[in-house]
Amino acid sequence: MVRIRLRRVGAKKQPSYRIVVADVRSPRDGAYVEQIGRYDPKTDPPTIVLDEEKARKWLGKGAQPSGPVERMLRSRGILGEA
Repeated sequence: MVRIRLRRVGAKKQPSYRIVVADVRSPRDGAYVEQIGRYDPKTDPPTIVLDEEKARKWLGKGAQPSGPVERMLRSRGILGEA
């Protein structure tokens, strides 16, 4: 199964994240299938850059978003409101 999740990049105490599609069994910062966006929590407001077309494609193929990514997708209107 594949999951849409965050992959941490950046220096110590300076996190930024890539939004990636990865196998469930791969480690947090391990191999991934495709990068579909990025997230920078240090800015105010936090910066979210997301390729919505790729996100919809992977969701259509059955990829499950992680909790933080699910909240981002809901705020963008890609996932329906719960």
